[in-house]
Amino acid sequence: MQSNRRTFIKSLSAASALAATEAIAKPFGAPAYIPNLMKISPNDKIRIATIGMGIQGNFDTQAALRNPDVELVGVADLYNGRLEHAKTAYGKDKTLFATRDYREILARPDIDAVLVVTPDHWHDHITIAALKAGKHVYCEKPMVQHLNEGKAVIDAWKKSGKTMQVGSQRISSAAFKEAKRLVDAGEIGQINYIESNNDRFNAIGAWQYSIPPDASTQTLDWDRFLGDAPKRPFDEKRFFRWRNYKDYGTGVAGDLFIHLITGVHFVTNTMGPTRIYSSGNLAYWKDGRDVPDIMACIMDYPKTEQHEAFQMVLRVNFANAGKINDVTRIIGNEGQIEFSENNLIMTKKKLPLAPGYGGYDSYFTFTEPVQQEFAKKYDERYPPETRKSEPVKEVKFEAPKNDDPHMNHFADFFDNVRKGSQGTVEDPVFGFRAAAPVLACNESFFEQKVVHWDPVTMTQQHPDAKPITTSKKKAAVASAKSATKKS
Repeated sequence: MQSNRRTFIKSLSAASALAATEAIAKPFGAPAYIPNLMKISPNDKIRIATIGMGIQGNFDTQAALRNPDVELVGVADLYNGRLEHAKTAYGKDKTLFATRDYREILARPDIDAVLVVTPDHWHDHITIAALKAGKHVYCEKPMVQHLNEGKAVIDAWKKSGKTMQVGSQRISSAAFKEAKRLVDAGEIGQINYIESNNDRFNAIGAWQYSIPPDASTQTLDWDRFLGDAPKRPFDEKRFFRWRNYKDYGTGVAGDLFIHLITGVHFVTNTMGPTRIYSSGNLAYWKDGRDVPDIMACIMDYPKTEQHEAFQMVLRVNFANAGKINDVTRIIGNEGQIEFSENNLIMTKKKLPLAPGYGGYDSYFTFTEPVQQEFAKKYDERYPPETRKSEPVKEVKFEAPKNDDPHMNHFADFFDNVRKGSQGTVEDPVFGFRAAAPVLACNESFFEQKVVHWDPVTMTQQHPDAKPITTSKKKAAVASAKSATKKS
């Protein structure tokens, strides 16, 4: 796989000799200036193009266009039918540029930003090419398909000076922002455990998407779709249901765990786990897919300046015929927050200082004289005011009816584009720190091992590797803070 990937990247580099990707890169950390690139002023429309006009590509495009002063001028897709649909859906009153070759999008000077909404195995290639071409980038989650691809995207972003947003839009919802406010305020005390699940039980939810009857090598570009994935004969299921195959997608972890992890990272200000282990199986949707439909994962998050050490457990079950209640629960020693995209319930419960005695306790096993002595010492140590617990409090939050997380996520992206800032809410550093545990889940599942990860340096660790020294760790933390500092 990796040798194929290297060969593919070399061929991609050669093919990218188009004007769009011939950016003149400055030294690391400085922008890559593109000749004749049209500059955006605060009063101009931002001209976008979407690369990948499948299900999410259309939803992303619609959400982007709900923002003011944004115009769609081009689309790219490998299936002719989607190009024709896009012309009808988005080009009724104008000519919409449509192409099978995303490089033609990147070559156009009238396009300011691109939405990368392709199968996962194309995310890094197109994102890097777009940044080198001087485009701002909105890339769907997960940012990359493999752990070894993240830093190349981050490097390209830093060198480009362009704005980039990773698309896990739930963190731009009112409920997630409220959860973050409550955690930051210390309302539930020290976090010690987090659990989150996202279950389904329907065919479309399990990625059995409809396949057009005209699907063929005449109506779609199968070879380009494969890219650096293993070569195989045309298979319409693999093209239109690519999430079912690890050659192109990232399974339930990359489709759903990523939302859960992104939300937790946003709310708790964490950088990520150090140990990841996952388990699962293919229980119901045995339709030829090679990824599990049930997966659970345990992650260990270390103590940081932002939080105490905690454990997180994630679950996805595509065969849940029971009651489905998709929520995230952040549990602390003074309460818990249970939230979804639209609402939140915080329950506060603080223990009294005095532990109490009697009932299911060893007190009754003492002799009477010892009981009396115990009670005397207890009364001396714990006066009445230390024996009372605060009443349980429940705080509910409902997102405003007009809350539109998807539009809001794009609003943050476009606002930073106009300001010339790289400080989006989900920039590539944040995006990779959220994607890495997801990709580690897959590696753990398929290779049946625990994956060790350094969330600060964003590197995979060997279980027997020597720990990073304190000085190097502090330098890495400082570098990480600098990378994520908002402009």
